[in-house]
Amino acid sequence: MFTLSGGHVFPLYDAVVKDDAGHAMRLVDVRHEQTAVFAAEATARLTRTPGLAVVTAGPGVTNSVSAVTTAWFNGAPVVVLAGRAPDYRWGAGSLQEMDHPPLLAPVTKRAWTEHDTARLAGSVDEAFRLAASPHRGPVFLDVSLEALYGQAEADLPDADRADADLAAAGGPDEGDVDQIAGLLRAARRPVLVLGSDVWLGGAEDAARQAAQELRLPVIANGQARGVLPRGHELLVTRARSAALRQADLVIVAGTPLDFRLGYGSFGPRDAPARVVHVADAPAGIASHVPLAASAAGDLAAFFTALAASGTAAGAGVGAGQADPEWVPGLTDAVTAARASDGPLLASDADPVHPARIYGELLKVLDDDAVVIGDGGDFVSFAGKYVEPHRPGGWLDPGPFGCLGTGLGYAIAARVARPSAQVVLLLGDGAAGFSLMDADTLVRHGLPVVIVCGNNAGWGLERHPMRALYGYDVAADLQPGCRYDEVVRALGGAGELVTTAADIGPALARAFAAGVPYLVNVVTDPEIAYPRSTTGV
Repeated sequence: MFTLSGGHVFPLYDAVVKDDAGHAMRLVDVRHEQTAVFAAEATARLTRTPGLAVVTAGPGVTNSVSAVTTAWFNGAPVVVLAGRAPDYRWGAGSLQEMDHPPLLAPVTKRAWTEHDTARLAGSVDEAFRLAASPHRGPVFLDVSLEALYGQAEADLPDADRADADLAAAGGPDEGDVDQIAGLLRAARRPVLVLGSDVWLGGAEDAARQAAQELRLPVIANGQARGVLPRGHELLVTRARSAALRQADLVIVAGTPLDFRLGYGSFGPRDAPARVVHVADAPAGIASHVPLAASAAGDLAAFFTALAASGTAAGAGVGAGQADPEWVPGLTDAVTAARASDGPLLASDADPVHPARIYGELLKVLDDDAVVIGDGGDFVSFAGKYVEPHRPGGWLDPGPFGCLGTGLGYAIAARVARPSAQVVLLLGDGAAGFSLMDADTLVRHGLPVVIVCGNNAGWGLERHPMRALYGYDVAADLQPGCRYDEVVRALGGAGELVTTAADIGPALARAFAAGVPYLVNVVTDPEIAYPRSTTGV
């Protein structure tokens, strides 16, 4: 239970403290309500079970809205339980009296109020069931003061029935799968794009097997990073632009066709690629772009069926009309991209080039490390250079792009994966949103390595504004700001790094410290991450 203390929800804390049923729920109190919800979201994304945040009435709820919205865009199963002003004083201007559900309804699967103590157990059960059923997402339930502090006889929900309901999620239509296999058979240059729902839906093994059996080059984004481990011959994320620009068939599974994928526009301009969209629920299928085919349902079942149908029909690269040079060409492009990384990853430039940070970090990351990105330009470099060995170990804000996720994600990662390395890559702009929650890491004994890329500004805004207007304004931050001293003052540790040669030794000290440790690296403010407007 992630929370920030509030009187409206005291009975929930009391239940945790006095638990005698062996549930052993851990209570983690934070310094801002949005951190509580971010931590619940990260718990959901790392463990693939619903995360829980508890917030008090009024500002406790409004402070959580951006984090709930992030969970909505990420399809993360999160339950937010909130307090509410008492019903018997409603309309009299009582303390923090406001109707919360209308605020949360647009960014949740359901938002409602429970007024009856006897129905509270059933309502909470419904909230968790809704959050965990495809398409997953946040659910908001607030409870009036009388109902939460009251007593009543209640029938407890049937846990076995709820588990059975979730297990009953159906696979895709067989005809849809066969149609997609037929498109594969006719394709010369197919590409498979895997998104976070592949991991959240437990489909990573089936997706990897299908890609290998059908010889499909794979681009992975979000938590699908690692479905094919770094170095796999079919993993062509580093050749993403070339693959999506040259493909004649793009199958996108487990992620929306949003700005990160050029809104579903692929292939040469004079011969656009055919697009297939696969989602875990019908509502997730794109409607803004013409699709050659689509399928909705359990993603593991989809990949298993596609592999079987494709193998039987002779689909996939190496069969039908496939270009025999397609996969080798993309593999060569990946090799060339990695070779071109070398000089930047080893750069001795002064000021420090941000890529050098990743050159040092990649040397010490374990295969099961959890890597968290919270920032703009600095974290964009992470997206390019960090290729996880396993799925589920990468966390970023996702398509909503909300900064401030980092400390909440780090708190959750350390709780969920106690034996793994947890590394938070933090932009200096993002640090301003949540760095105070380093106090939470300290109080709860949660060691995390925080690497701050300190370029003294809002890089994502500074450079585009200069390109548009020839100058920038409202994009500067304090040069060399001592974010490491903030963490030290809160009971952790840290240091300032200003030269490339000192990065590696500083990281070694951070991993060995056993406390929250911030490595504050001053980087060149003139370096901008190269990007296109579409993300393709």
